[in-house]
Amino acid sequence: MRRQIAQSLKLGLIASALAACGSLANAADERAGGTQVDLQLVVTVDVSRPMDNDEAVVARRGYVEAFRSPEFIQAIRQGSLGRIAVTFVEWSDPDVQIVVLPWTVIDGSASANAFADRLERAPLQWLRSTSISGALMFSAGLFEKSGYSSRRRTIDVSGNGPNNAGTPVTIARDAVVEKGITINGLPIDLGPREAVIANLTEYYDTCVIGGPGGVLEGGHRDLRIAHGDTPEACPGNCCDGAT
Repeated sequence: MRRQIAQSLKLGLIASALAACGSLANAADERAGGTQVDLQLVVTVDVSRPMDNDEAVVARRGYVEAFRSPEFIQAIRQGSLGRIAVTFVEWSDPDVQIVVLPWTVIDGSASANAFADRLERAPLQWLRSTSISGALMFSAGLFEKSGYSSRRRTIDVSGNGPNNAGTPVTIARDAVVEKGITINGLPIDLGPREAVIANLTEYYDTCVIGGPGGVLEGGHRDLRIAHGDTPEACPGNCCDGAT
């Protein structure tokens, strides 16, 4: 299961990078050092108490491997500029979001591996409640002060439980999507946990992902369901306070 989750994290990063390949850059910014990139990507990871040590370590190691993967680097190179801007965020409560790594341009193996090395060295932390909505709204705000511009802006959000604090998750999701931002989701579940709902994959599909080309990378099955298609809805009104 750990390898499957790590593979899903890698697939998620690759999918985000490949989705930006069709974006056309402004010629004036195609020079090296320009502020235009093919994609601005916020990778945001749940570190609330329901995430146990195993899940947090798997998520961190999975992303480190993903950023180092040749497939991810090749996906970036297929963009019109061959560079993206990435920041890595950890979150829990509605008002607790930590920028672990600030906005960084990745344009090849050297910068990708340097980013992965910094991520690997960063300390892990565990906080309290699970506010996906807070993470989404915070992440959306990061684009406004990134210093970069792109045709595509994406949030990759991962976690192991439903929204249980702050703004209702669907309200936050819809507000973020309205800004033209894509939300991809990765539910992380290594096994039965008291705080993890049985239908976590369907929860992320129904309640979290959204925007143009939003996809769901689901633990042991890559669903890749675009938001707006008919989802496997979770039973009842489960998007907030699901159990």
